[in-house]
Amino acid sequence: MNLVSCSRQNPLGLLVALDENKEARGELFWDDGQSKDTVVNNVYVLCEFSASLTHLDVNVSKATYKDPNDLAFQEIKIFGTEALKDVTVKQNGVLTPMSPSVTYDADLRVAVITGIHLVLGEAYTVQWNIDLRDPEKIDCYPDEQGASEANCLARGCAWEESSTPGVPFCYFVNDLYSVSNVQYSSHGATADISLKASHINAFPSTPVNPLRLLVTFHKNEMLQFKIYDPNNKRYEVPIPLNIPSVSNSSSDGRLYDVLIKENPFGIEIRRKSTGTVIWDSQVLGFTFNDMFIRISTRLPSHYVYGFGETEHTAFRRDLNWHTWGMFSRDQPPGYKKNSYGVHPYYMGLEEDGSAHGVLLLNSNAMDVTFQPMPALTYRTTGGILDFYVFLGPTPELVTQQYTEVIGRPVMVPYWSLGFQLCRYGYENDAEISSLYDDMVAAQIPYDVQYSDIDYMERQLDFTLSPKFTGFPALIDRMKAAGMRIILILDPAISGNETEPYPAFTRGEEDDVFIKFPNDGGIVWGKVWPDFPNVVVNNSLDWDIQIEQYRAYVAFPDFFRNSTVLWWKREMKELHTNPRSPDKSLKFDGMWIDMNEPSSFVNGAVPSGCRDPTLNHPPYIPHLEARDRGLSSKTLCMESEQILPDGSRVRHYDVHNLYGWSQTRPTYEAVQEATGQRGIVITRSTFPSSGRWAGHWLGDNTAAWDQLKKSIIGMMEFSLFGISYTGADICGFFQDAQYEMCARWMQLGAFYPFSRNHNTIGTRRQDPVSWDAAFVNLSRSVLETRYTLLPYLYTLMHKANTEGATVVRPLLHEFVSDRETWDIDSQFLLGSGFLVSPVLEPNARNVTAYFPRARWYDFYTGAQINASGQWKVLPAPLDHINLHVRGGHILPWQEPALNTQLSRQNPLGLLVALDENKEARGELFWDDGQSKDTVVNNVYVLCEFSASLTHLDVNVSKATYKDPNDLAFQEIKIFGTEALKDVTVKQNGVLTPMSPSVTYDADLRVAVITGIHLVLGEAYTVQWNIDLRDPEKIDCYPDEQGASEANCLARGCAWEESSTPGVPFCYFVNDLYSVSNVQYSSHGATADISLKASHINAFPSTPVNPLRLLVTFHKNEMLQFKIYDPNNKRYEVPIPLNIPSVSNSSSDGRLYDVLIKENPFGIEIRRKSTGTVIWDSQVLGFTFNDMFIRISTRLPSHYVYGFGETEHTAFRRDLNWHTWGMFSRDQPPGYKKNSYGVHPYYMGLEEDGSAHGVLLLNSNAMDVTFQPMPALTYRTTGGILDFYVFLGPTPELVTQQYTEVIGRPVMVPYWSLGFQLCRYGYENDAEISSLYDDMVAAQIPYVCMLVVYTTLSSPGDPACDVQYSDIDYMERQLDFTLSPKFTGFPALIDRMKAAGMRIILILDPAISGNETEPYPAFTRGEEDDVFIKFPNDGGIVWGKVWPDFPNVVVNNSLDWDIQIEQYRAYVAFPDFFRNSTVLWWKREMKELHTNPRSPDKSLKFDGMWIDMNEPSSFVNGAVPSGCRDPTLNHPPYIPHLEARDRGLSSKTLCMESEQILPDGSRVRHYDVHNLYGWSQTRPTYEAVQEATGQRGIVITRSTFPSSGRWAGHWLGDNTAAWDQLKKSIIGMMEFSLFGISYTGADICGFFQDAQYEMCARWMQLGAFYPFSRNHNTIGTRRQDPVSWDAAFVKLSRSVLETRYTLLPYLYTLMHKANTEGVTVVRPLLHEFVSDRETWDIDSQFLLGPAFLVSPVLEPNARNVTAYFPRARWYDFYTGAQINASGQWKVLSAPLDHINLHVRGGHILPWQEPALNTQLSN
Repeated sequence: MNLVSCSRQNPLGLLVALDENKEARGELFWDDGQSKDTVVNNVYVLCEFSASLTHLDVNVSKATYKDPNDLAFQEIKIFGTEALKDVTVKQNGVLTPMSPSVTYDADLRVAVITGIHLVLGEAYTVQWNIDLRDPEKIDCYPDEQGASEANCLARGCAWEESSTPGVPFCYFVNDLYSVSNVQYSSHGATADISLKASHINAFPSTPVNPLRLLVTFHKNEMLQFKIYDPNNKRYEVPIPLNIPSVSNSSSDGRLYDVLIKENPFGIEIRRKSTGTVIWDSQVLGFTFNDMFIRISTRLPSHYVYGFGETEHTAFRRDLNWHTWGMFSRDQPPGYKKNSYGVHPYYMGLEEDGSAHGVLLLNSNAMDVTFQPMPALTYRTTGGILDFYVFLGPTPELVTQQYTEVIGRPVMVPYWSLGFQLCRYGYENDAEISSLYDDMVAAQIPYDVQYSDIDYMERQLDFTLSPKFTGFPALIDRMKAAGMRIILILDPAISGNETEPYPAFTRGEEDDVFIKFPNDGGIVWGKVWPDFPNVVVNNSLDWDIQIEQYRAYVAFPDFFRNSTVLWWKREMKELHTNPRSPDKSLKFDGMWIDMNEPSSFVNGAVPSGCRDPTLNHPPYIPHLEARDRGLSSKTLCMESEQILPDGSRVRHYDVHNLYGWSQTRPTYEAVQEATGQRGIVITRSTFPSSGRWAGHWLGDNTAAWDQLKKSIIGMMEFSLFGISYTGADICGFFQDAQYEMCARWMQLGAFYPFSRNHNTIGTRRQDPVSWDAAFVNLSRSVLETRYTLLPYLYTLMHKANTEGATVVRPLLHEFVSDRETWDIDSQFLLGSGFLVSPVLEPNARNVTAYFPRARWYDFYTGAQINASGQWKVLPAPLDHINLHVRGGHILPWQEPALNTQLSRQNPLGLLVALDENKEARGELFWDDGQSKDTVVNNVYVLCEFSASLTHLDVNVSKATYKDPNDLAFQEIKIFGTEALKDVTVKQNGVLTPMSPSVTYDADLRVAVITGIHLVLGEAYTVQWNIDLRDPEKIDCYPDEQGASEANCLARGCAWEESSTPGVPFCYFVNDLYSVSNVQYSSHGATADISLKASHINAFPSTPVNPLRLLVTFHKNEMLQFKIYDPNNKRYEVPIPLNIPSVSNSSSDGRLYDVLIKENPFGIEIRRKSTGTVIWDSQVLGFTFNDMFIRISTRLPSHYVYGFGETEHTAFRRDLNWHTWGMFSRDQPPGYKKNSYGVHPYYMGLEEDGSAHGVLLLNSNAMDVTFQPMPALTYRTTGGILDFYVFLGPTPELVTQQYTEVIGRPVMVPYWSLGFQLCRYGYENDAEISSLYDDMVAAQIPYVCMLVVYTTLSSPGDPACDVQYSDIDYMERQLDFTLSPKFTGFPALIDRMKAAGMRIILILDPAISGNETEPYPAFTRGEEDDVFIKFPNDGGIVWGKVWPDFPNVVVNNSLDWDIQIEQYRAYVAFPDFFRNSTVLWWKREMKELHTNPRSPDKSLKFDGMWIDMNEPSSFVNGAVPSGCRDPTLNHPPYIPHLEARDRGLSSKTLCMESEQILPDGSRVRHYDVHNLYGWSQTRPTYEAVQEATGQRGIVITRSTFPSSGRWAGHWLGDNTAAWDQLKKSIIGMMEFSLFGISYTGADICGFFQDAQYEMCARWMQLGAFYPFSRNHNTIGTRRQDPVSWDAAFVKLSRSVLETRYTLLPYLYTLMHKANTEGVTVVRPLLHEFVSDRETWDIDSQFLLGPAFLVSPVLEPNARNVTAYFPRARWYDFYTGAQINASGQWKVLSAPLDHINLHVRGGHILPWQEPALNTQLSN
């Protein structure tokens, strides 16, 4: 028989649904299913399953329970696999004697393994072999000479040719290493790795064996893993990193889990919040030889960015079989040509938009191969494997975390942000002088002039050419006018000079040059110059010229301390020449070139290199000139260098660090020579080079494709931590073409490093070398750049101090918008400025993408009518499209010819308002040139914040005084209404300024002038505006409605509107002032006072003064509370899990809090994105005794939650809707406040981050949404006590919320079975017959005999349930048995013996009019358990059931007359009282085990508590009604059902007194909404004490934390099609509320069910956690056996599916109970990066893995379902669904519901039976 208890005896199985990476994971929680506290008592099994391409691991983390049925997994289904062969089962590494068999469906790609017996609670590994698919093959023979079948097989690899380009013919099939001694600790993990003997000599070079793995959890967001030789020290990269000396991560705080895996060896790093595996090196091919190291990892998506330096054609790496080499080389940009620098770092995106970064700290020659598995293979030629992983989770955070480790980008001088000119090939200083004069004459802004190597004598460093004798004087002239000079130096130093050359001779004396080992002499190369006194024959071949004419050069070893001193001395003497002062070249910065190091010969002259193995190692990576070895165009690899500590290293190991090693000494030399900050531009870079230098993108070409490639290059170097970047504008090689150079000037004007530069022999391309039109467009775009320099300089400061990117990919700001993941033709400067250049010839428009935000045209301020859209923009040749993002304030300054002049000009602010009419910005300002101004505290930092009516200029640092007395003299505001009455205050005092305003109504742009806001001083600029409708806060929401007169009497404004919902009466003044604001490390406080003019303006008596207390409880959770500091007011008495001491930290907190004035408000901002998630600086805040109001702006229109009310969509409609919250016996209906109260919502931000907000207030309230977007709370008492949860994912928000209110209850296993109930069973025989029919029909089910205790009127339905409803009671008296149900106890025993379970119903009301003994009342009265009027005023009597005893009811009378004449008086237990709890438990125990009449014992297993709002059929009390009109009809009545009847409608009098456990007395007015909550825990405890088992409680009325003790059904619904979808919405909402065990009455409670609807509802309801078919008295039967054979069949089929999945569902309930995860899960919880899911409420997930797509409409035989981006399989067949991020029409005949399993998940299952006792 199909009972849950039956099903628990059946074999288990696993459904393995592989994801794109051929992986899957899952869990199974198992206990006896019924005992109490099995987790607390450690009596359970917890299995963890993980599958990959070739094996399944069954791990057991707990096995303290032994199931009596000797359960075992006997079948494994694998979806999305290749054919399996050679299946074996191992236990503890030992082969078992099992003989598995496999069936495989090649069309479906489904394998089924049987013939196994994996005992529950024991660990196993099931292994198999497969024929690898092409994308999964790891190249076994990447060697230079190429693979053949013979040499492939000799390596023990497989050979199979493929027609797909890139697929390796030779690939791995065996793992090479074994793992042992795996140890985990609180700060990391270790393991020993050994090479298997059969592979000792199979791969290039000598194996290193054994190996050691060390994993270190450095921080919660960063870890390191290192594979090295434990016995012999190998070379490790000697660059300093900022690594904590002691791990400061914690188990709870870490964003990752790490698992060391075997067979094959691998390391798995998993993001804890999503389960996404971001690194999985359990891939064949790992190799660690002396000169050949290889490691591969699967990637979590195809979105990978980084690795350099190589010219890329797209920002995102193409994973379709591409290999990129990395080895520093003098190589101009070219496709797949390894270039100047090396950055073995990438950032990866996961499918949900989370980001991570990975650095391999290895400086040997290497390459990386991408393949479409997706996977990545590293191959390097030495060192060790030293990986650092950064968990973000946003792209911008990843970069900040990376640069925190490698070092922040250098802070450049202000002048270096000016435009710069350079050319290789200036003939003499006169040419430079002429260029300078022409630029000045053309009035083109320009700051820096270079000279390339032309200024040197014969290209000798530290010399001056005779042609440049006037250069020192020219430098002095330009600098006097505000210009700056940057010179070039190359590292190579000539050793063949016939004239004195101190640079070489002193270098030789100081032993600075690189030599061969063992004092083998200088390693000579050739670069420049030529030999002295020779005439070069330029007609000869280049190589012959090099050989015949070029001098020998030595290369300084910049690692050596002696070299650093020598280099600094030479640079200082270049700047200030001690021998010839007239030759001093007063440079301001230095450009270091050729520092790969570059040589024009291979290796060394005259005799070449000496170690062929090092110069041509066993494996040569895929490099340019691969056939020539590593010494091509550089030094010999055996060259020896000496580190600062004296240790000797091979150039082979440190070649890629040459430029890096030169950079810091050069930077320090510039500063020491000039005494100022200076700048260095370096060609060769390595991770951390950005600490000391910027970088240009190399010797590019004057070609159109280079424009886009320059954007890509800058974005990549942003990832690499080098902010000061740019390409040579107009190109270095070849002649520039006019249009291309014009477009490049426009683009290059927004490079951080903006330099026009080209080579010798090409045409001039500087701006004044073209025509007047070119001059004009250059001037125009550079004036725009100079206008924005304060913004750009602030960005450079934030890069230097925080690691923020300057050139920012759009995906860094809008990662939730997948369209941005591939955008590389546009870029942002910082977060607020969008550049959309033309990149193609002959184009006069550009197609630009505008992510979801508000965007304004920079030039005009016009709002762009595009959000999340592509838009075609006009782009004439003299125009580049620039846009400002709403929400940002950009500081600007009037431009001038150079920065020395522009820095003297007036400042201004550009305020671009966002959707919430807010904006923020910063300005960093110092003298622009001194060193270490931040360290020395000599700077100004201004913070700007704007709202609808004011701009605040705050100053957090003002220790620098600008000599130009700078001031902000103009404010532009984009996206505003017309401004009026502008004033400026300083320190709250009005200034005498007279601001004026111009306003363009078409553009909605205001410009404020006539102001003088001194830089470094704080101001508030205020104004008034005519509020737009969406921004009006209702000033008169009162019951009687507003009139103009009573509106104006409140001091509010009156304006009628034709838009529905817009309040005619709205606020225009703030009511409160704020003082004594104090911030501390754990929170903030402030005093709030009501302004005298508003003392009596609003309902009820004002509470004044008020106190604000903000508490930073955790990094992800805070509380703010507004209360009366002088008088104790009622506060909600429910227990919360709040830390006793704040355990947040300034660095770790996800939020910043600001207490705001004028009007008073609290701002909570997410630190990682800057998004304001709460901003109550909105007019209308009110705190009166019985009327409290607070409003907040919302960060988006995506808000979910607030209940309990029937909603037609999961997302709240913000278009002027008000929802009341007050517990009421009210069946679901639109805007009708129903049974429970949940003043909690989850909000999404535009980037997909999520937050939750709880108002802990239990008074009657309502909430109003408006399209500002904003939310207004109005409550009738208590205090304001808010809790805010920062997530940042929706699922994390729910977990954080339930951590505070309490986790959902752990239900018994049997409660997950199907359940039947009906109100109206005539007698126990009817139940018995139904039971027998269900058994005969073989339909799985759990009997929940709910016997209704209440009767509802036709207009006021009271109850629901299927078990036995109140029918079982005598006259609906709690704790009695009806004469019609005398056989009920025996029937219960019979059913339970067959595995069934029984749930009964109880209502709270207790009759006080009984003529026969009724212990429930008499003992209750004795124990004083009933609610009374205050001052011992007697019991508050209501009426519910029963009727008076011994009366005959005339049913023909009106319902209200029947109530009045026949219904008995009832008393309501006060469940707060300790005495009531004891009384209630005793009555329930005696119902279960009757001490007076044992034959009347009703052996229930659970209890259904109904009518506990509490519901009464009269208003207030009988006989004389309520006594306090103010409490029952307070000054403000929220928008509630029967609003006109007051709060006592259908419930108790509000003055009724209740007594808390501590003895304090409270009004029912305050605790009404807690009545059901207060009954729930005692009932749960009573069930457990009576039954001795876990039991279950189903409650109708709920409040936050009710889920700790009970489930909830969605109330007395109706048999109507719309209720199916509404049930999904309801369950998803209760998932947010922390109540997991939910469901609706299947087929509806009221009205007759219709066949098709009931069939579809049975299918949907089969996947409710609480799955119960239930309807009311007087309607037709709707249980499965009441229809026809077809209905029986479809019911049986879908319930067998449910029962099959119960192990999965039970595990989800366990995870809800222990972790707070959701069971019924909205799609957006798993796929929040996919905005399509934000509005999906016709489908739902069970947990993360099981998608339910029901039919919800009549006559439908298909359903349109959405499949988020993942791999999805049909549950029934295993067929992969060909849809990802798409809607798909699915067939849905009447007997079918569409169910799908998500790839990457393993679902435990069990063969179904008639009940869970049998299926287990």
